[in-house]
Amino acid sequence: MGSFSIWHWLIVLVIVMLVFGTKKLRNMGQDLGGAVKGFKDGMKTSEESKEQTAEQLQQTAATADKTVDVHARDVNK
Repeated sequence: MGSFSIWHWLIVLVIVMLVFGTKKLRNMGQDLGGAVKGFKDGMKTSEESKEQTAEQLQQTAATADKTVDVHARDVNK
């Protein structure tokens, strides 16, 4: 029950193709490829949003140093 030879795998492949058909296998491959592509796109947008958040924090810190503290007076007195 050790390793399988190439002939075992070819027979398994032929049986799978006979059971499922090439069209169904092709559709499953396209679905799997689309899922992987969607996952990669999601990871890219996640990284981009992290970079944008870091840039916004840096801009906020830079503008915080330029703010002026003003003493407010009550005009109605």
